[in-house]
Amino acid sequence: MTSSTPKKRGPGRPRDVNLPARRREQILRSAADQFARHGYRHTDVQKIADQLGVAKGTIYNYFPSKRELFLAAVDQGIRDLSGSIQAVTVHETDPVKMIKIGVTAYLAFFDEHPNFVELLIQERAEFKDRTKPTYFQHREASVDRWRDFYRDLIDQGIVRDMPVDRILDVINNMLYGTIFTNYHAGRSQSLEQQAQDLLDVFFHGILDLRNPTSPQEK
Repeated sequence: MTSSTPKKRGPGRPRDVNLPARRREQILRSAADQFARHGYRHTDVQKIADQLGVAKGTIYNYFPSKRELFLAAVDQGIRDLSGSIQAVTVHETDPVKMIKIGVTAYLAFFDEHPNFVELLIQERAEFKDRTKPTYFQHREASVDRWRDFYRDLIDQGIVRDMPVDRILDVINNMLYGTIFTNYHAGRSQSLEQQAQDLLDVFFHGILDLRNPTSPQEK
């Protein structure tokens, strides 16, 4: 006689605790691709869902609106940029070499991810209501660390004494402008050579101060 007692179900598959983080990253990667290709206004969230093979509602479970999705994609890009630079500079103890390696890594990131330059352009064009674009929010959040870094170099006599914010503004403006020039006009030299040229002018200037006819800084 067969027992009518129902069998107990065995344990199911263990819950993947990392799935939400992985899914969020997948959504942001796909969104960045779609926004860069089609522009913010012409990107349909359904297309992002289709690319991932998920329901549109899944996207909105993570990001309540297309605006929040776009800004999160930009934010993730800047975090990836910071991570790339950190990865190649973390073990470098020579501060001058660290600057050189960091500058090359910065340029390389945007060279490898041109879509991200497009997102920076779109953010400024589409969200003029934001007082500070995401890039500059991150820069402001990390500026104290860089102030301390350059103050230390000044104290060591490696960098001449000048306002630290002046140093930071010059190098940031040089790099930020370069990524857009590279994006729109293309590079005419290797990344290493471009970084070397930028740093040569940054470190040494263009005047030969040994020449008595050269204008002297006042």
